Amino acid sequence: MAASLGLKLYNLGQRREQPEGPPRPTRPTGRLVWLHAPGEGLVSPMLALARRLVEEDGLPVLLTAPVPVSPREGVLVEPPPSDTPADARSFLDHWRPEIAIFAGGQLRPAVMHEAAERKIPMLVVNGKAPAFLRERDGWYPGLMRSALARFREILAMDEAAARAFRKGGAALSSVAVIGRMEEESEALACPESERAALARELASRPVWFAAGVPEAEEAAVLQAHRMAQQHSHRLLLILMPEDPARAAPLAQRLEETDGWVVAQRALDEDPEPEVEVMVVDNPADYGLWYRLAPVTYLGGSLNGRGPVRNPMEAAALGSAILHGPRTGQLGPVFGRLGAARATRAVASGTELGEALGDVLSPDRAARLAQAAWTVASEGADVTAIVVDRIRAVMDGEE
Repeated sequence: MAASLGLKLYNLGQRREQPEGPPRPTRPTGRLVWLHAPGEGLVSPMLALARRLVEEDGLPVLLTAPVPVSPREGVLVEPPPSDTPADARSFLDHWRPEIAIFAGGQLRPAVMHEAAERKIPMLVVNGKAPAFLRERDGWYPGLMRSALARFREILAMDEAAARAFRKGGAALSSVAVIGRMEEESEALACPESERAALARELASRPVWFAAGVPEAEEAAVLQAHRMAQQHSHRLLLILMPEDPARAAPLAQRLEETDGWVVAQRALDEDPEPEVEVMVVDNPADYGLWYRLAPVTYLGGSLNGRGPVRNPMEAAALGSAILHGPRTGQLGPVFGRLGAARATRAVASGTELGEALGDVLSPDRAARLAQAAWTVASEGADVTAIVVDRIRAVMDGEE
């Protein structure tokens, strides 16, 4: 397909030579699916999609994203190519994907033109609205329409998103509303024997978990614990500092200076009935504490830069979520949970104590946890539809 006038004008501004990046990983043999997430908020659903393709179909996946992403088994990760003809050709020459899946609606006209020239089928998933790269935004005659015309299917999240794609010039027959894909929320693992032993030891004792607490929030968490103890005197706080190296000195200070009865997980001390605070330090145990604690406070959200843990972890394991106003890069996730009334937001240590006392009621904790679990598990059917579409295209059925 000949390049349009709009594409020629778009490419003119990118003729300068791009710096050469690090060597690309070796391409796996056989078929390859390319997934592209244009921002942090779309990485999680693309990882959930990648996991299904790897586990159910045995397909290797390449995920490109402009933010760091920890590799998963079967998933190669690298930054996306810059949107120039030379970089697009180099990228596609190396990876030779059988299909390309773009999340959200970000348009990369040079890359998409090169992919179309090679007859690589392209789909949009979790479509919200079409848009050029922020640094390349501008008016190029007919470019958005021609870019959208290259997609085999555009799978929009809702009707408003579908209208945006149609208004941008997408063919009516290519746009379908299927909903939002699931987030990556695989339940964190924990040793079942250990969970069962601790559950027996705690019996019916009320428990809450303060997860990834920065030093600046420790006082607020302990103030909330003291307030809640007035109504629930057997209450146990499981406290995980953001920095595991702080666990030992924190436990020592709490016991020797502040007068708390403390147990240290690192010393194999048990949460005996008189223990008020159990200080833990192993990030690998998050799945254990989410399972044992009906209520979790996500540290970093009161006075920090935002939680260090994704709230979907707690949501997937049935722990009711408390958090402060600072949601950091996880703002969209908290927004979805908040819209579903699946979390309780607080603004201070005092409010945290009041909310904790209220949420410790089993029925209130259960309502929050159920709403959060619903959000964490929604979209699985949509992701299954996307997987079926990918299979159909790769098998030549569409």
